[in-house]
Amino acid sequence: MREIDYDSLIAESERLEAVIDEDLDLTGEDDLSESEITLEFKPDEFVSTQLALQDRQALRRVQGLSTELTDISEAEYRRLQLERVILVGVWTTGTAKDAENSMAELAALAETAGSQVLDALIQRRDKADAATFIGSGKVAELKGIVKSSGADTVICDGELSPSQLKNLEDKVKVKVVDRTALILDIFAQHAKSREGKAQVELAQMSYLLPRLRGWGQSLSRQAGGTGGIGSRGPGETKIEIDRRRIRDKMAKLRREIKEMKTARDTKRKERDENRVPAVAIAGYTNAGKSSLLNRLTGAGVLVQDALFATLEPTVRRSETKDGRLYTLADTVGFVRDLPEQLVEVFKSTLEEVLHADVIIHLVDGSSPDPFGQVQSVRSILREIGASGIPEILVVNKSDIADPEVLELLLRNERDALAISVKSGRGIELLKTAIEEALPHPAIEIEVVIPYNRGDLVNKFHRLGEIDLEVHEETGTRIRGRVDRRLESELLAFRN
Repeated sequence: MREIDYDSLIAESERLEAVIDEDLDLTGEDDLSESEITLEFKPDEFVSTQLALQDRQALRRVQGLSTELTDISEAEYRRLQLERVILVGVWTTGTAKDAENSMAELAALAETAGSQVLDALIQRRDKADAATFIGSGKVAELKGIVKSSGADTVICDGELSPSQLKNLEDKVKVKVVDRTALILDIFAQHAKSREGKAQVELAQMSYLLPRLRGWGQSLSRQAGGTGGIGSRGPGETKIEIDRRRIRDKMAKLRREIKEMKTARDTKRKERDENRVPAVAIAGYTNAGKSSLLNRLTGAGVLVQDALFATLEPTVRRSETKDGRLYTLADTVGFVRDLPEQLVEVFKSTLEEVLHADVIIHLVDGSSPDPFGQVQSVRSILREIGASGIPEILVVNKSDIADPEVLELLLRNERDALAISVKSGRGIELLKTAIEEALPHPAIEIEVVIPYNRGDLVNKFHRLGEIDLEVHEETGTRIRGRVDRRLESELLAFRN
């Protein structure tokens, strides 16, 4: 048996510590003092209140930092690092520019999820390969890039079938995820409310169930039979047990979400009873919807230059110049080819759109493909049955948009408005457009309301439109227009 030279080990340990101290210059005096550090702040034209941004950034992945714990005998070694990903897309329709825009959006999604994008591949095909999504030659090329770059994940720009996912993962030897799984991961990171978290978890399980697979033989081995004590059981494979547990959990989540929906419906019913008009801000993700809500109402909701910064609807009150109240709702951003697993996640937001009297369709004018974004959003609005709701098309970020693209957008959409939430350009025009688009009461009425019924005068101001208001001996004379519900309350005081 070889004798261990402890003196040599101690000497080597001391030598390594000296080297580390020298590299880090722990005894040096080159550190900047607090007085030498200066920060320069450049205020923007509009700085939006962001009450949730600090919470979002409290826990985040930091690129380029890792932790390594080693001892002399290399008995322990750990590394924490950012996911390094390769993007893969199949170009089946459209132009090369469309394919590049799609990959740029996938890269933005990957970065929002906290990954570092190393490379991207696009293959021109009539349709995706049934076995591996990309052809065998491209698989070999992808495998080489993964090996040379040190990537640990491949992200595919599309929804992969369970067999495609398994086959591609077996060949490239690293984790493979598709676009749907990536979006679900972003939702899981950012969901805050109890309902939002439950909806995301349900969507993840719905996606996972047909793709559940085991590693090695443990998930395919059955319990039961005559294998001895401890091996007899229900005769299910482990993967079948996992599937059953997922189904049970999904059923429980559906019940919880249904109960939460009841509470949300109650709040909406209160707004409907008061007949407050509703406006919903809809549009592609990262178009500036939350910034617009903050600009119009001072709501203080999260604003971040990232896809899906907003996942849950926020409703605030606003009013027209003549004092009419209306609600303004910020909604989650849409994306092209919205996966069906995300329908439940979007449900609470989609309900705000469906119950709106007016939709502000916000477009990012600086996007590489604003026309494609308009088509994608309108396609989703048609799918949910909201295409008949009056729409105001608003092109945001007009101060940094390509002038030719902006002009073409405004020419194609005759009633479109160009604004900049950051600088405030066009905001007053938008407010006027909202006032004109809001539903107007249709029933003309003239009443004299006694002075002891100030509640009705207040309701007339909030829900009706007033042409004349004078104070007489017996009460307040008001002439204007109201809806049918308010008319029934005022009939007793009609002239």
